[in-house]
Amino acid sequence: MTTILSGFADEAGASLETQIRATREIGWYDIEMRNVEVPGFPGGNLHDIPDEAFDRVVETLEKEGVRIHCFGAGIGNWSKGVDKPFDACLGEAKRAAARMPRLGSKFIRIMSYPILPGKDQMEEERFRRLREIQQIFSDIGVTVVHENCNNYGGMSWSHSLKLLENVPGLKLVFDMGNCVHDLDYSKPEPYPRQSAWEFYEHIRDHIAHLHIKDGVMDAEGKHIHHFPGEGVADVKRIVKDLLGRGYTGAISIEPHMGVAPEFKDAATPEEGKYQTYVEFGKRLTKLLAEV
Repeated sequence: MTTILSGFADEAGASLETQIRATREIGWYDIEMRNVEVPGFPGGNLHDIPDEAFDRVVETLEKEGVRIHCFGAGIGNWSKGVDKPFDACLGEAKRAAARMPRLGSKFIRIMSYPILPGKDQMEEERFRRLREIQQIFSDIGVTVVHENCNNYGGMSWSHSLKLLENVPGLKLVFDMGNCVHDLDYSKPEPYPRQSAWEFYEHIRDHIAHLHIKDGVMDAEGKHIHHFPGEGVADVKRIVKDLLGRGYTGAISIEPHMGVAPEFKDAATPEEGKYQTYVEFGKRLTKLLAEV
């Protein structure tokens, strides 16, 4: 297997030092960087931290031999709105594009703005904005990958395909764990929860990046996150099928577990989060060896 293994290491800890340490403890050399903190500067998304802090990130990564395979941008995420001004996302895209060449990253994760419950989804405005964002990164040789996560493209597999049809050059990062809690808007009301396998079957030819997350919905409708293969997100089945089809793209973990029950007695909550992240990565490595 030649695929790159990485993860949202900010779930192991806020500091760059902690994220590097967790990555190396798992046995990996890549991070899908989202939020980061370096001494003397406030933390934030990689496209928002001050230039001096970004310089420190680049220097430290080079020194430690750790790479940023994918840039986990906040473009079009849950905090934005397609019914709000485009300036914030456009600014994030331009700042990210200016920084990515120094990182050597060839992928950037974006989203397609939150769902507007009970309203017109403003499809054409979403597509227009994403085409402009796509062009910014296409011009510097970077692949834009869209994550299905409580957004337009995550409303169903058919919405993801419609997004691809209307934004040429866009690819997908598939997160099977998000399907556990997301509703399937391609089906009649009351909308059922999505099937990760069904979603995957329809979009697998467009996957350029894969996120690993797992979980279940409890009796009260709360999403409980689990280690890979222990939930209902069809993690093992999807990974086995995708690799069997010759996939060599990256596989990145996004545990969302906080502190797992196994580590609730850690010395501090921060240490519990760190141990949970490392354990998740090691279990993924074991799962991959099995398939």
